[in-house]
Amino acid sequence: MKTTAGTKRMIASAFLVIAIAVMSVHAQDSRYVPFSFSDELLTSPPCLTLRMPWEGGNIPCTAFTHQEWIADLTHWRTERRIRVGYDPARYSLPDFQWTQSSFIQPQMMVHDRYFYDPVQEKYTVDRYLDDLDKRYGGIDSVLIWATYPNMGIDDRNQQDMVRSMPGGVEGVKQMIADFHRRGVRVLFPMMMWDQGTKEPGRPWPDAIADFMKDLGADGINGDTQESGVPLAFSLAADKVGHPLAFEPEVGLSDEALSWNVLSWGYYFQLKPVPQVDRSRWLETRHMVHVCDRWNKTKTDNLQFAFFNGEGWESWENIWGIWNGITPADSEATRRVATIERAFAPLLTSPDWEPLYPMHSFGVFASRWPSGDQTLWTIVNRNDYVVDGRQMTVPYKTGIRYFDVYHGVELQPIMESGNAVLSFSMEANGFGAVLAMAGEPNSKTLQLLEKMKTMTAKPLSSFSHQWQMTPQALVEIPPTKTSRTTPEGMVRVDGSEYLFIVQGIEIEGSNDIGVDVQYPWDVSPRRYHEHNVQIKPFYIDKYPVTNAEFKKFLDASKYHPKDDLNFLKDWKGGNFPEGSANKPVTWISIEDAREYAKWAGKRLPHEWEWQYAAQGKDGRKFPWGDCDWTLPAALGGPVACPLSDNPNDAMAPAPDKGRVMLGASDVDAHPKGASPFGVMDMVGNVWQWTDEYVDQHTRAAILRGGSHYQPQGSVWYFPQAYKNSEHGKLLLMSPSYDRSAAIGFRCVTDAE
Repeated sequence: MKTTAGTKRMIASAFLVIAIAVMSVHAQDSRYVPFSFSDELLTSPPCLTLRMPWEGGNIPCTAFTHQEWIADLTHWRTERRIRVGYDPARYSLPDFQWTQSSFIQPQMMVHDRYFYDPVQEKYTVDRYLDDLDKRYGGIDSVLIWATYPNMGIDDRNQQDMVRSMPGGVEGVKQMIADFHRRGVRVLFPMMMWDQGTKEPGRPWPDAIADFMKDLGADGINGDTQESGVPLAFSLAADKVGHPLAFEPEVGLSDEALSWNVLSWGYYFQLKPVPQVDRSRWLETRHMVHVCDRWNKTKTDNLQFAFFNGEGWESWENIWGIWNGITPADSEATRRVATIERAFAPLLTSPDWEPLYPMHSFGVFASRWPSGDQTLWTIVNRNDYVVDGRQMTVPYKTGIRYFDVYHGVELQPIMESGNAVLSFSMEANGFGAVLAMAGEPNSKTLQLLEKMKTMTAKPLSSFSHQWQMTPQALVEIPPTKTSRTTPEGMVRVDGSEYLFIVQGIEIEGSNDIGVDVQYPWDVSPRRYHEHNVQIKPFYIDKYPVTNAEFKKFLDASKYHPKDDLNFLKDWKGGNFPEGSANKPVTWISIEDAREYAKWAGKRLPHEWEWQYAAQGKDGRKFPWGDCDWTLPAALGGPVACPLSDNPNDAMAPAPDKGRVMLGASDVDAHPKGASPFGVMDMVGNVWQWTDEYVDQHTRAAILRGGSHYQPQGSVWYFPQAYKNSEHGKLLLMSPSYDRSAAIGFRCVTDAE
């Protein structure tokens, strides 16, 4: 299409408007404004940055340069608040006072075995909290994560996943009450990208507000929310009389600061000189939780949080991958959190003075004055101990000074009407000084004694070594061997088999701990290749059907203790009409094992399932290398041949609607047979195989993929159709694990 002169003028005008808008950001009388609206950190004075001789040497910092910098940032803050129409009212509401002292908040996977005991089938909130108290001093709030990465395995939406937790809504409400009993506030996530599963039936702001009110939750984390959770969500919560604290994950616009009283701070590649958090500077009552989940050392994160008087996202269970906090970082967290909790009101001081002048290079402080007390939060960014003269403060009669970190009183040296304070800071360590008038009260004395005891042992004496968490394969007991092929099964002869498979987890890259640890692996990892000696076995020709499972129920009278979602699609104890030959679904791995035991069979090991699907020729799919999901019009060897008869397809056509369709009959696609004649292995329903467990997480390996493909987001549970791929489903409880997209088939050992 040709560009007309008018179009060119419109484009030029648009660029001019954008240019003026960008220039206006920097046209203020300010030298240290953020470079862009998305910058989370403000610029520090240049004189604090180390410059080598060939760079002209260091620029000396003076009282004037510091005051000029503070005045510059203060001017920017005043103008910025005016520009965005900032309204601070929400921070004064009683409903949100808790957020201003909520310093330590983990994102907690509901699958964590410290939170839910799958053997006793009950929530163990006290065990979970006791462990955190012991390891790093406890938490103030918790983000309970029940959705990603499992969401999208079927058409349950984000709220349905919570409703599927043990005990349903009533069980979740009691669990939240258990956290509240321990003084811990509770948040849940919301995913606005969840537009491929079932619709909530009304606007999401209303659905979330009502659901959180029913549960008694305190807040919402906006997963992948950029620039803040929209105001509509706060208004909806207010309307139902249950205000919620909203916490966007990715960035926060200055305007949205008025109604998002919490946020995350993704600080990557932190500089030696601590920078001021933009949102915290604009509103000191705003709580930021610094988050750097994959980092194996947390010193930078803790120091930036302490310097800014803010919190930390103590995230260890990352989508079932355990990235545990080291003993040294755990102890540092305990000390930082103890001080922050004790002085939470001071850390909201509107007169916060960051980068208060210090004597030692590489030591940085923030000053927090309020009434007759002033606190300094201090970090040593050097890799060496700094001792002696640390800071000078204006002297005032009757003021006493305390090294809060070490729990001792300081004796100032008077110089020119000022008080010089001396104390020690260990390498990459922390410090805190309190100035106050008169005698410390009992609370302060108790804190000083506590800190004195706590810091008697230096941080350097605690291990900084990160430890990998090993996984173990859950044993599958062998069956009684058979000489002849049982009815409905196919024999697979034993052989040496090169087992090549990879996990399809969306996150984690190829980090240690991702995916699973096979018995021959020294650690969990994403990519696997190993020669396996396959013993002969018999495998079900088809997945177990509804009719076959009904026979099991009638004969065994089996009914699970945790029966939420058990055979959810059945009515009155029977499967829907016309579905006798469809794979049974809405059964947990425990339900499948019970069926297998009754039938004298067992679930297959994953490598047995893959060998039965692939044989020894390395084919991509059970039937060969053509991909039935690709349009045949593409031609070439990748797409399967086109046919007007659906039964000629190798597997069911992908189902991409928001409401999941039913599975196909197990014998509907005879051309999808494997080299051994095993049917319906790919693309109809996922199939249970092995289970892996570590100290914190259980996970099952699913094979074959399903027909259901929710659309609109990359975050849904991905499909693993190829023989060289498997899915890893995090396990919590039978109620939560059951799915419309997961079935199973059994094997029997052969002589």
